[in-house]
Amino acid sequence: MERANGIEVEGLVREYRKGPRAVDGIDLTVAPGEIYGFLGPNGAGKSTTVHVMTTLLPPTAGTARVGGYDVVKEGPKVRSQIGVALQEAALDPLLTGRDHLRLQATLQSVPKHERRHRAEELLHRVGLADAADRKVAGYSGGMKRRLDLALALVHSPRILFLDEPTTGLDPQSRTALWEEVGLLRREAGVTVFLTTQYLEEADVLADRVGIIDQGRIVAEGTPAALKAEIGRPSVHAIPHREEDRPRIAAFLTRFGEPLATTRDVAVRLHEGLGLTDIVRAVDADGIDVVDLELRAPTLDDVFLVKTGRTLEGATEEADAENQEKRRG
Repeated sequence: MERANGIEVEGLVREYRKGPRAVDGIDLTVAPGEIYGFLGPNGAGKSTTVHVMTTLLPPTAGTARVGGYDVVKEGPKVRSQIGVALQEAALDPLLTGRDHLRLQATLQSVPKHERRHRAEELLHRVGLADAADRKVAGYSGGMKRRLDLALALVHSPRILFLDEPTTGLDPQSRTALWEEVGLLRREAGVTVFLTTQYLEEADVLADRVGIIDQGRIVAEGTPAALKAEIGRPSVHAIPHREEDRPRIAAFLTRFGEPLATTRDVAVRLHEGLGLTDIVRAVDADGIDVVDLELRAPTLDDVFLVKTGRTLEGATEEADAENQEKRRG
């Protein structure tokens, strides 16, 4: 590819001493202006992949080109093209938000006459103008993540790496950050490489998704195409009593293939069956359930099919949704 804001990775391997391969020969391409969601559980290799692409770690084998530059041979040129917001924001609690931005503008060689204006622009953009002169020690988690995003944008990068940017944030802060990422792509054509455990995040933001598990990409495509590949809906039953779980699991296998889940008992339905068929059988057999729900395929289902387990973020999302239902 030409000197553009895209990413090309071929046969990428990163091996730690006395440990397994954190990244095990992956290939991926991110087009200029695309938002690419990189999904996977903790330890799957997401952050290691980002660290290699941002020149923080050398690859053991394979190649990675970011913005048209080789991450090993042309590291300084790569760094000039990218903005990076990692899982842990490197913020000084004694400095204010404005101090951080002015310091970052200096470190990124933003012309002196532009630094003040750039800092003000970004403080407004991420909603921190009113808190600009407060010390970061008093910032909430969401405010810190938004400041970290602003710092990554100081030098107007063409490619933005966001490593689990919304982990631990409340829903309002998460939504605000999503909106900002979408604006960056729409207004500035920024390419975004986003790692996440949150299925909704990938579904809302990403043009394409790659699912990584144990260092290997096990699925890739648009969220819609990946869900269509799974095709059939699933039925989820919540037992009235925990001791009824084995009986309900055996009952549901008449209607589909069991799904691995800890929150309920679930099966992927056989072709041609629907919720009505199961409700009739539940009544006829006297099955005691608290709730019975038909669900369209989701990215969580894709992950289950490809890896045999759920994402941690998917569990958090479900717990938050259940709490919201109880409050309602």
